[in-house]
Amino acid sequence: MTTDNQQDLAAYAIRLGDDSVIHGHRLSEWCSNGPFLEEDLAMTNVALDYIGRARNFLTYAAELTGEGVTEDTLAYDRDCLDYTNLLIYELPRGDFAFTTARQYLLDEFELLFLTALTQSADETLAAIAEKSLKETLYHLRRSKEWMLRLGNGTEESRARLQTALEQLIGYTPELFEMDALEKELAEKGVAVDRASLEQGWRSACDATFAEAGVTLPDVAWRVKGGRTGFHTEHLGHLLSEMQFVQRAYPGCTW
Repeated sequence: MTTDNQQDLAAYAIRLGDDSVIHGHRLSEWCSNGPFLEEDLAMTNVALDYIGRARNFLTYAAELTGEGVTEDTLAYDRDCLDYTNLLIYELPRGDFAFTTARQYLLDEFELLFLTALTQSADETLAAIAEKSLKETLYHLRRSKEWMLRLGNGTEESRARLQTALEQLIGYTPELFEMDALEKELAEKGVAVDRASLEQGWRSACDATFAEAGVTLPDVAWRVKGGRTGFHTEHLGHLLSEMQFVQRAYPGCTW
């Protein structure tokens, strides 16, 4: 593998790791704040799945990068402009309906994405995807059940769920954006062609929404920029908390 190929592959792995670590941190904010004990534990377990996924992607990226880079330096020593996660992952947790709606939208996407990534020409990415896919199947079953509970529950729960979808819709197109890096890697059979997943994702979502009595609005607005380091103000606050110990005591071990 040439140096340029290694750098491209590392950049791709970092993107996937960033998505996972940021979302994992967001979900961890529900620890001790869930609506009841079982759900509190469930969300914490999902958060741990994402953190484990992030470790796998970032460890692989560090191996490809070399030069003393580790999974920890990638997670804790980079600032907002260096992070490449998609914007939907960094949004504040919101209420339970917002977290449920976001998780469901992501679960349907990640089911398609990870299934495709298991066929990657890169054996390490394929192996990470295969492990993560097993987790995502559980995540999707859980989030879909909650979509139906909230949608078919009370007027209040249905209204909150519909409001969450309207707040999230403009962030979903970025899930299917392909830039030059991903197009090149997709042509080599390494990366997933995100654009090809949108129709299947929309069909799966629409079927669940019909059953839940809510609708996924048309995309009247859209934002993007996460892959190029342009983020919402929320990421800075998230990183200030997530990276505090490492920033306060650089290189500390115990």
